[in-house]
Amino acid sequence: MTDLIACPNCDTLHRRTDLPPRETARCVRCHSVLYRAPDLRLSRVLALTLTCLIVFAIANAFPIVEIEVQGIYTETTLVGAAWALYREGMWLVALLVFATTVLFPLSQLVALVHLTAPLSVGRRPYAVFHVMRAIEFCRPWGMIEVFMLGVLVSLVKLSAMASVLPGIALWAFGALTVLLAMVLSYDLRNLWLVIDRTPDPSAPGTAPSRVPR
Repeated sequence: MTDLIACPNCDTLHRRTDLPPRETARCVRCHSVLYRAPDLRLSRVLALTLTCLIVFAIANAFPIVEIEVQGIYTETTLVGAAWALYREGMWLVALLVFATTVLFPLSQLVALVHLTAPLSVGRRPYAVFHVMRAIEFCRPWGMIEVFMLGVLVSLVKLSAMASVLPGIALWAFGALTVLLAMVLSYDLRNLWLVIDRTPDPSAPGTAPSRVPR
């Protein structure tokens, strides 16, 4: 495998070398950023992912908002809202809401735990290539931040017609949006570096080795 890397701006070829932590390699011609030192501390990613799963469970277990119109109170969870859309015949909208706000974000978080938990103790997870492909597939479809923006716009409009009380789930979704942004900022290429340095459990005669935390 070649260790050459081309500058994305001027196409100057450089030889890739290992960098100290938090260092950045720049092009000698145009000073553009070529690559940064990989962050191989998986304990931080694992902690953030587990926190996301806890907040995700809270966000889906409690009502998002409580609406009062002429003495009639209405409240629902995110899954309940998707189910209501399905019962109204808008099954495609219901499917999109459930997939982009529940299914794909949850699948991505579970897949990250499946990878980072064994790697953080020096063990290579099973089905690593399939799981990495699943994460890459799910990433563009997780749209919790779009959902939060839509909810906020709806709350502003509904406040003129009814009494709207934000529920626990709405605050949880706000926290989840920030936490997911932190998790998604992790470069998956760094995860591949850790995977390549971790012995394959299916290979005979391999012993587990610890990776940097």
